[in-house]
Amino acid sequence: MAKNRKVTSKPAASKASKTLTTKSTGKASKSAAGSAMSQRKAPAKQTSTKAASAASKTLRDGRTSKTSKSAAGSALSQTPKRKKSR
Repeated sequence: MAKNRKVTSKPAASKASKTLTTKSTGKASKSAAGSAMSQRKAPAKQTSTKAASAASKTLRDGRTSKTSKSAAGSALSQTPKRKKSR
């Protein structure tokens, strides 16, 4: 797969940090936030399939806060690019 050179922005990293420190945050949200935090200044790092799945789950959950969804969206946008099939 092709590399995706995106990094987590400062505001998204701040939201990810808040998500990680909140005690009531679920496992999937924390996984996605951790992935986003690890990619703050590391364009070579990419979101794993497991973390992308957790981020997707976080975005679909109606109970999730805007802060957690922001961190999940950042992690999801940093997944490896897929080659288009013809």
